[in-house]
Amino acid sequence: MTDTLQTGELTSDALEELAGRAGRELEDASAPEILQWAAGTFGKQFCVTSSMEDAVVAHLASRALPGVDVVFLDTGYHFPETIGTRDAVEAVMDVNVITLTPRQTVAEQDAEHGPGLHDRDPDLCCKLRKVKPLEEGLSSYTAWATGLRRDESPTRANTPVVGWDEKRQKVKISPIARWTQDDVDAYVAEHGVLTNPLLMDGYASVGCAPCTRRVLEGEDARAGRWAGRGKTECGLHG
Repeated sequence: MTDTLQTGELTSDALEELAGRAGRELEDASAPEILQWAAGTFGKQFCVTSSMEDAVVAHLASRALPGVDVVFLDTGYHFPETIGTRDAVEAVMDVNVITLTPRQTVAEQDAEHGPGLHDRDPDLCCKLRKVKPLEEGLSSYTAWATGLRRDESPTRANTPVVGWDEKRQKVKISPIARWTQDDVDAYVAEHGVLTNPLLMDGYASVGCAPCTRRVLEGEDARAGRWAGRGKTECGLHG
């Protein structure tokens, strides 16, 4: 196991090699095993990001690294249910929730770019309210974990369990990449994990309120995000 005191001193090339090797070696490992590796390798240089759609990865990580940092992006456009889920996670789980906010409030962004930027230029809105704040928020970490799953959409079908985030020069861990929705549901039921109430109200993927709708029967889980706009990702994952 890599010494947690040394990973922060590794070069980007060495970290990329570490990520590639771990991705191959841990491909068939369980989510808890993957997170045990992450905790043992990176220690406090490791965090979890959560959209507060559910707290599955945060719960898994808290068992591997009690008190783990859970990073949440408050874009200013979230459903009240999402903020409530964040507050509940902070209250009942052994995690340290860190809320990131964009440099501008929604009102300040409206004043500079005009109201409804999310409708006119959703890519720019996501860049200002998600991508840039996350880049700044992750600056002190060497590795981060996400809840990405291969079954969510075609764009996520090749997600490695451990990979290299070239854009941010960090190790990116997706411990439930091989899970299905049934696996998630079973874990939630077994451990009583908090989930966003909107998942019980027709939403399969929960993002910012102006850009999220309920999914229709037969649609994939991401179909309710930026519906009709030819956009499937916010930019956080490529």
